[in-house]
Amino acid sequence: MSKLILNRRRLLKSTAAAGVVLATPTIFTSRSWGYTNEPTGSSVTLGFNVPQTGPYADEGADELLAQQLAVEHLNGEGDGGCLQTFSSKVLKGNGILGKKVAYVTGDTQTKSDAARAAAKSMIEKDGAVMINGGSSSGVAVAVQGLCQEAGVIFMAGLTHSNDTTGKDRKANGFRHFFNAYMSAAALAPVLEKELGKDRKAYHLTADYTWGWTQEESIVASTEALGWETVSTVKTPLASTDFSSYITPVLNSGADVLVLNHYGGNMVNSLTNAVEGFDLLSKQVNGKDFKIIVPLYSELMAAGAGENIKGVLGSMNYNWQLDNEGSKAFVKSFGEKYGKPPSNSAQTCYAQVLLYADAVERAGSFNPCAVAEALEGFEFDGLGNGKTLYRAEDHQCFKDVLVVRGAANPTSAYDTLEIVEVTPVEQVTYPPDHPMFGGAEASLGECNEGA
Repeated sequence: MSKLILNRRRLLKSTAAAGVVLATPTIFTSRSWGYTNEPTGSSVTLGFNVPQTGPYADEGADELLAQQLAVEHLNGEGDGGCLQTFSSKVLKGNGILGKKVAYVTGDTQTKSDAARAAAKSMIEKDGAVMINGGSSSGVAVAVQGLCQEAGVIFMAGLTHSNDTTGKDRKANGFRHFFNAYMSAAALAPVLEKELGKDRKAYHLTADYTWGWTQEESIVASTEALGWETVSTVKTPLASTDFSSYITPVLNSGADVLVLNHYGGNMVNSLTNAVEGFDLLSKQVNGKDFKIIVPLYSELMAAGAGENIKGVLGSMNYNWQLDNEGSKAFVKSFGEKYGKPPSNSAQTCYAQVLLYADAVERAGSFNPCAVAEALEGFEFDGLGNGKTLYRAEDHQCFKDVLVVRGAANPTSAYDTLEIVEVTPVEQVTYPPDHPMFGGAEASLGECNEGA
């Protein structure tokens, strides 16, 4: 879409709302100063902002591998990966709009301030026209806000908080990853079937936006089953030893421990619970004690080792999915890096391709043209199956996986087994759902910057 058409649409929309009728024909000229970081040479720069240090560094390393692979495929290098299976056929391996794709990187450190600073530098110093990545919802919300202010597109990486596309949603931000509500909606029927309706749950929760909304979502879904929430305890993100938090569980009367933790936090807390306190061998209230990890990743599972056996959770993607998009991505990633991709890797890879595809379909790098191309976009072939980018909140809707720690893994990469593929209809909610900011939540206006 040309900038002239986009600006005309906006003017028509705003004047119609004000009761003004425009005479036609009306000629608009594009602004001489363009939009933020409008590419003028033979290349375009993308910014990859991932945790290279901190508790989510393993996820960040895998994200960066996937982002680099996406750039190779966009530039016509390698085997093309999901360019062959993507339902949209506009990407030809000749860059984006004929411009070679370059990239710069930043380290979020899993800290909001550091992530914003890194993104700001990539936008202002390196000319990045899009920022992608992150493995923390606190980081995602912060960087999404910065990109909104700067007038560039933010394609979120691994962010699971309801707030990212809820109360903190932004017109310049988009999320391919699923969220806490979806995890709870997918897990609840499986928990009811396997653990029953009469359970008492104790929550340990990472003390930031993701943990809060994950706890809220799981509490709501399990209490709807009839479960009792015994206690909810917040834990600092910087924690490495959770023994002092697990000790009270033993005397609480709870027979389920819900670990609303991710990355290194989850590896450490689960290890403390299983190895340090032997919780999974205990019986409470006449029931076998259970542990739930609402949000899983392969990297976490590998780090936790045998401690995850039998432990239920949910995932956005798993490399064992049997569809053409997933098989193409797994083959490409595996041949280049010698291992299967994690769900964080798949998310960042998909987001880079989705951005490039939207630019091609819009015919412009103008962020507002790109946003319009993404809104309401339905697609397939990137690994998750059929997916919708909902226009109202820029959240992707697709099937959700319920997984369990495998009893007999053969390697570090098949430690999780898929229990159920939850259909998208079961995890879909209205844009004004109370957990997502209610009727007051709004994307606001797209900002094209400069």
